[in-house]
Amino acid sequence: MKIREINAMRGPNYWSIRRPKLIVMVLDLQEMENYPTDKIPGFGERIKGLLPGLYAHRCSEGVAGGFFHRVDRGTWMGHVIEHVALEIQTMAGMDTGFGRTRGYGEEGVYHVVFSYKEENVGRFAAEAAVRICEALIAAVDYDLDQDIQRMRELRESDRLGPSTGSIVKEAESRGIPWIRLNSSSLCQLGYGANQKRIQATVTSRTSNIGVDLACDKEETKFMLEQAHVRVPKGDIITQQDELKKVCDAVGYPLVVKPIDGNHGRGITVNIKNFEEATAAFNVAQEVSRSVIIETYIEGYDYRLLVINNKLIAAAKRTPAHVIGDGHSTIQALIDEVNKDPRRGYGHENVLTIIDVNELTLGLIKKKGYTSESVLAKDETLLLKDTANLSTGGTAEDVTDIVHSSNVFMAERISRLIDLDICGIDVMTTDITKPLEETSGAVLEVNAGPGFRMHLSPTIGLPRNVASPVVDELFPKGENGRIPIVAITGTNGKTTTTRLIAHMAKMSGCRVGYTTSDGVYIQNRLLMAGDCTGPQSAEFVLKDPTVNFAVLECARGGLLRAGLGFRYCDIGIVTNVESDHLGLKGINTVDQLARVKAVIPETVLPGGYAILNADDDRVFDMRDGLACNVALFSMDENNPRILEFQEENGLTAIFEENYVTITRGKWKMRVMRVESIPLTYGGKATFMIQNVLAAILAAHVRGISIEDMKAALETFLPSPSQTPGRLNLFEFNNFSFLVDYAHNPSGMRALRQFIDAFEAKKRIGIIAGIGDRREEDTVEVGAMAATMFDEIIIRQDENLRGKTTEELISYIVKGIRSKKPDMKVTKINSEQEAIKHAMKNAPKDALIVLCSDVISDALQLLKDLKVKETSGAALFEK
Repeated sequence: MKIREINAMRGPNYWSIRRPKLIVMVLDLQEMENYPTDKIPGFGERIKGLLPGLYAHRCSEGVAGGFFHRVDRGTWMGHVIEHVALEIQTMAGMDTGFGRTRGYGEEGVYHVVFSYKEENVGRFAAEAAVRICEALIAAVDYDLDQDIQRMRELRESDRLGPSTGSIVKEAESRGIPWIRLNSSSLCQLGYGANQKRIQATVTSRTSNIGVDLACDKEETKFMLEQAHVRVPKGDIITQQDELKKVCDAVGYPLVVKPIDGNHGRGITVNIKNFEEATAAFNVAQEVSRSVIIETYIEGYDYRLLVINNKLIAAAKRTPAHVIGDGHSTIQALIDEVNKDPRRGYGHENVLTIIDVNELTLGLIKKKGYTSESVLAKDETLLLKDTANLSTGGTAEDVTDIVHSSNVFMAERISRLIDLDICGIDVMTTDITKPLEETSGAVLEVNAGPGFRMHLSPTIGLPRNVASPVVDELFPKGENGRIPIVAITGTNGKTTTTRLIAHMAKMSGCRVGYTTSDGVYIQNRLLMAGDCTGPQSAEFVLKDPTVNFAVLECARGGLLRAGLGFRYCDIGIVTNVESDHLGLKGINTVDQLARVKAVIPETVLPGGYAILNADDDRVFDMRDGLACNVALFSMDENNPRILEFQEENGLTAIFEENYVTITRGKWKMRVMRVESIPLTYGGKATFMIQNVLAAILAAHVRGISIEDMKAALETFLPSPSQTPGRLNLFEFNNFSFLVDYAHNPSGMRALRQFIDAFEAKKRIGIIAGIGDRREEDTVEVGAMAATMFDEIIIRQDENLRGKTTEELISYIVKGIRSKKPDMKVTKINSEQEAIKHAMKNAPKDALIVLCSDVISDALQLLKDLKVKETSGAALFEK
């Protein structure tokens, strides 16, 4: 078997709207296409032995054991691999269960689709599932444990930590979108100008001064002392020769810790002599040059969590430890504790497995034991010197019993240090009493405190500590969204996108938009190229200056990774025509329509899907939508429009030479098409269709008709505003038109437009595109033959998998099918083809360049136009 490609969906996609996180693997079964599972001797027994958990997979039978029934009766290996990939993720602690296996369109080749929790784990699971099945087929042993451990390691490396994850989850529950900004914990909540940021539990509202203070333990202690908050007596040193004097002055027992450490790194507690102090000093200096020496306060370790100057949660923390039973060794006791199902690798469970490292062995030795020693019954042995959950410690929720004096103190400290979120470490024998009564003290104030102990305490009530964080960032009623208009379709996407962006700009919005020629932020091109995929959408949604997003969404990005957003406010589908078929397993126009239908299916319930009522497949997309629907049509008497109007529906129609919005039967005429530059006086009927979709989008967003008119009057079919879309250059002796038409439907629309031009001769410059089917390229050639009197065939630099000879032969075949004697010239270079056409064009000719990559051609034509305007000859004689 051979894996052709693995793609990770990260947003709504062709396979599922509600499950954005999917792995889509294209798998060629090769000879295994001829061997379903019941034809492979012993396969069923081997897979049941290696992966007994597959019994829980109900499969299409809907009952436990359903998948194994399918294996016994015979199913294909792609289906088996789908289930194996899901099961091994579950075994690694990432329970997930959505899967589909569908034909790719070639014999023996399949789309194997399954859900994932962490992308790199999903990708690994796809490859591992193939390896596992190959081993089962060959009846050889397979080390499954190694794969499971690797997936756990990938998960811990990639996933958000419990604190960040809890805030993101809370934001999601409120409909607040989010984007991960790096491979660590920096996340954006909300979009564009309404975004806020978090990094773990530091937010965009956290005071920088507060963080600096909290990270400087000396300054923190000084501030607290000045405010009469109880803190341990101590001093700070940088040299070992200062250690003896400070230890004697402070007095044993001691705590030694680095001045800028965190998460318990470099801390040693309950030091009782100078030898131990020296060793602890060396450990601390591995973290920080400056080291704190302070009094060891007897009692229990408590963490008080304050958010927005209010105590939200409190936990009693206990370091990892074992309790003797009088007959088990210390190692056996540790092994027994680690069997607790609540313990897991890293952050996968409520508790973390206790790792026996050098520190643990040192603490055991300090007590006069080895790991093989037997602890007396009920004797407690600490295995770590700090109470962090990440090192195996436990936490007990004590929020409801904290004394009011201690609550007041904690909330006051948050203001003293100026932190919106802070964790205050307190040592006391009894948190239900004021610190003054127990001789307790505040040990540290932490910026960016961990939430895990409060979210999932070992004992006591879990606390939703993420909720007040989100409350702070997004007061009630705010969701951090900005308006998103998403546009898809075969033709007209880019022009519609640009026109809507222009309308929004004219109404006062700060617009970011994506197109097939680049990403624009407030009309500035910041990223050039085909930018119609999810990364480009995220580029706009990340920009803090943008408060209105218009996103062109093409087939390629949808199939490669899904959408770059979960929901939009307006989803537009211009049309669905035969184009890009045979790519990524999309072989029919109906399948292509299903890809495009992702856009309207992501519209929010209060938003609008704007659909072309003249296109059967687009019109059918309205069924089952949870949002409002608006329709547009070039025919005011379209029965679908008339019926929709009877239902008081919202439409945009072309009637009496006007583009008009209707609510029910009431008409709001926007503008005569002759006055809209984009339509070339109404000659470009396909541009009228784009205008209809745009004015509907503007209307539902509350843009006034006056602003629409102003935008339509100032939106010109030019290289600057609509590059490659009906860009007409008027030279002295001929006209030159550049258009993006590159598929049969686009060519038909272009033919209708140029038929309205009076020209003595029409010369077409066309090319074949390598990633299209042969029949599509032949049809382009045939269509061109009906449009032009002469054709020049040129080629793109990127042939996309085919040879120049193949592409030219397809085009010529199409041309000859219509006009066997037509003059055809072959010039590979686009620039040379343009120059050849211009040099040989008769007076009053129309030259038309059809190209899907137009930047170089436009620059050449602009340069030549400047040259002609200056009075110089276009070309040297």
